Amino acid sequence: MNTALGRPETSDAEVLGLLRRGAREQAFARVLEGYEQKVFRLCCALLGERTQAEDAAQESLLRVWHALERYDGRAGLSSWIYAITRNRCLSALARRRTFDSLDATEEDERPLEPAAEVPPDTSDGRVQQLRDLVELLPERQRQVLRLYYFEERSVSEVALMLGCPEGTVKTALFRARAALAALLQRRGLADPSYWQEMTS
Repeated sequence: MNTALGRPETSDAEVLGLLRRGAREQAFARVLEGYEQKVFRLCCALLGERTQAEDAAQESLLRVWHALERYDGRAGLSSWIYAITRNRCLSALARRRTFDSLDATEEDERPLEPAAEVPPDTSDGRVQQLRDLVELLPERQRQVLRLYYFEERSVSEVALMLGCPEGTVKTALFRARAALAALLQRRGLADPSYWQEMTS
């Protein structure tokens, strides 16, 4: 299987072989080749904010570098890297929630509902409108939609990246689609012809 950039997939055996020969820098270079973009995209999906995602991705890769000598192959390389990344993102989310709760007023605590707007006329405007609606969904539903649709990951890849069973991803996707359909219906945007320009 090829990565999005067309490079061969980094294999566990290759990284382990380099580590056993003491070539830690080469092993890390192979990890970066295979996973740098995937780590960043996972951070984007989990955090939903580019600057925070960039910071979390950097921190995650730094932790991978520090822990690489201890990687022994008992867990798959991708599972190990994604677990480190998820932990960094969960820490960032916890910090964000703590900060938000300290700043929150009663008015701030009401659910965010964007004002009804005139539908954008362009395909780009509609993509942004759809992304904005996705942001109103519960956290896990947002995460699976971002990875499955916006990042075009398979159910099995999403499950691996989020560290959960495929059935959990399928359930979250089902609920997210239903919730998104309800949001579209409430805003008068459920007509499929409105969205056809995005897929043509």
